[in-house]
Amino acid sequence: MKEQAKYPTARRELREKIIISAGELFAQEGIRSITMDDIAASFGISKRTLYELFSDKEALLIECIRREMALEEAFMREQVTRSLNVLEILLKRYQRSIERFHATSKKFFDDIKKYPRAYEQLKNGNNRNTEDAVNFFKEGVRQGYFREDVNFPIVNSLLRAQLDILMESDLCKTYPFLAVYESIMFTFLRGISTEKGACELERFIIRYRAK
Repeated sequence: MKEQAKYPTARRELREKIIISAGELFAQEGIRSITMDDIAASFGISKRTLYELFSDKEALLIECIRREMALEEAFMREQVTRSLNVLEILLKRYQRSIERFHATSKKFFDDIKKYPRAYEQLKNGNNRNTEDAVNFFKEGVRQGYFREDVNFPIVNSLLRAQLDILMESDLCKTYPFLAVYESIMFTFLRGISTEKGACELERFIIRYRAK
């Protein structure tokens, strides 16, 4: 409602288009290599008009992150209504994250650390996802897919720490980013799964690697 009050319809539509386009550019090319001049030129508008919509590049980047988080939340809500069990939902989320990583350059993750407000926005989103993940794991225990002797807040925090290290380490100079990410996620899920969950996970991995 605040955005609707702040911007007339035409400006609001332009603003949304810029967020979508800039988000794709930042992901593909990195953040620092894309200037506000580039974005303004791509829409045929003046830089002054662009700065009326976004106070600076970091403000635009934050809106791109917020949009991606909203899409993630909408995706998860849809999966909850359509999927049969918690493990299926988590695996579909994993597949979606792989698709996002395919469309995101390593430069994006390197560059975002130079924008502290945007980086904080991204981390806050991850923290919210962490709470959701723990609740999903607990539901997975009730459904028989995950072990009940696992402390999910602890192991999920360890998983998040591994992913944070992945973003900051030089490991991906030796191994492909997706190969490292896959190793982290599949090892994690195997470790928390019951026999029932492990069988479902292995079926998913076979289908996933056959593509």
